[in-house]
Amino acid sequence: MPEPLAASGKRLRVCALYPDLMNIYADRGNLLVLERRCAWRGIACEITAASLGAGLDPLAHDLFYIGGGQDRDQRLCAADLVERKADALREAARRGALILGVCGGYQLLGNSYVLDGEEISGVGLLDIDTVREDAPRLIGNVAIDVSSWIGNGSGAGDRVLAGFENHGGRTRLRAGQEPLGRVLRGYGNDGRSGFEGARAGNTFGTYLHGPLLPKNVWFADWLIARALGVEPSQLEPLDDALEVQAHRDARRAAGV
Repeated sequence: MPEPLAASGKRLRVCALYPDLMNIYADRGNLLVLERRCAWRGIACEITAASLGAGLDPLAHDLFYIGGGQDRDQRLCAADLVERKADALREAARRGALILGVCGGYQLLGNSYVLDGEEISGVGLLDIDTVREDAPRLIGNVAIDVSSWIGNGSGAGDRVLAGFENHGGRTRLRAGQEPLGRVLRGYGNDGRSGFEGARAGNTFGTYLHGPLLPKNVWFADWLIARALGVEPSQLEPLDDALEVQAHRDARRAAGV
């Protein structure tokens, strides 16, 4: 049998990008879920913040996370991200580190975000473009199917992600860019394409708040395993009765 991860010396090293600014809709809860689910298994989890003005070591972390923020804060973070951290984040992606962006963080992982006529540059890890249109915000409960890529043998539960979306930007995937999932209920990237989020290698972006991981702990475990370089089946099972119910409630709210 595989050695228990708690005894193997493995530890999850997480870098939270701009946690003081990009933390709208309780996105900090995603970090708490990663930390707690590691702790409950006896796996060390180190969370380091990298905010405005800080450098970034591409080799020092297994998982990089950036949440959503208000327009003003997103502008500040975008400028700092491109000037101080983009090269390191691209290097981390090349070596296989896992990168997760939610809402505004998702947009900043793309090529650009046009807001009030101003083009805000992103880091280009996802081949997407976002434009804030003069149209109603896309708001409501959402559920997406990710089974096209995550696979039946991944320990990935039912392969449905459920959450809440609230975004004014419309995100378009360029040719060849894979979505994170297919919309079952809700708007997704633009309310028209039927796609939600984007993925490339170990880089993932999504509009799902709620926050995302407390409502989808199977996905949190999948991310932990991926970042540690192990199979999800190697993670010690937990008593997830409450977490499973939270996922079911999120799906029910979305009508799935």
